Amino acid sequence: MLGAIIGDIVGSRFEFNNTNSKEFVFFDKRCRFTDDTVLTVAVADALLRKDDDEEFKRDLVYTFKSYVKKYLGAGYGRRFYKWATGNSVEPYGSMGNGSAMRVSPVGWYAQSIEDAERLAAITAEVTHNHPDGIKGAIATAGAVFLANAGAGKDQIKDYVQKFYPLDFSLEEWRNEPSEFDVTCSGTVPVAMMSFFEAENFEDAIRNAISVGGDSDTIAAITGGVAEAFFAIKSTDRSKVREYLPDEMLEVIDKFEKRYGMRCCT
Repeated sequence: MLGAIIGDIVGSRFEFNNTNSKEFVFFDKRCRFTDDTVLTVAVADALLRKDDDEEFKRDLVYTFKSYVKKYLGAGYGRRFYKWATGNSVEPYGSMGNGSAMRVSPVGWYAQSIEDAERLAAITAEVTHNHPDGIKGAIATAGAVFLANAGAGKDQIKDYVQKFYPLDFSLEEWRNEPSEFDVTCSGTVPVAMMSFFEAENFEDAIRNAISVGGDSDTIAAITGGVAEAFFAIKSTDRSKVREYLPDEMLEVIDKFEKRYGMRCCT
């Protein structure tokens, strides 16, 4: 899941200041963690306590709300923030990309593709219970699981194309003027293509940021899959820790110790 967090942090300074270039300082002093990181860690935290599915679903509601209260200024979507700081525990039908950007820990925790899909749906349904919100989470978690299990890009692409068409290139995407789209259908496909066209983890993140739009979230989704496929350089694993509070690092370290990580020299 650290790949998603790196994508979020590196992409954070481009969310409202898009670039179509891949040439930029990777970790910059203006970078910060946003809601993508907060909620990814929250999912990992809840998975560490998971027992049965129903209890996990109830715990996710509590965990999301408690993490938002700890990190109020992380840049949450309006509807999610209202839900998280309010009294309701019911989902609100979102099709937003929040369900996909936070789900990568499921791909590491799951024991099978069916397990990944079921758990991804649960993490989405507590808030993003629109069919596309659920689909975005499933496609992302499934891709992470397959990448971690050693699947090749062709196999992963075939899987993702069960959910979204991938009949475009990043260059075509960059050249097509588009609105700032925060739906799963407007985010997950280009995030996946950023991974498919990449040569390594850092290249995948640079691809994701270079397409513009919701840069931190696109890069977070890309990063979750790219970590599982390529692994992350040890220098980047060390650097990202400088941007995170100790209590998040404790959860990340515990999760990675229990469920694994991918690191290259």
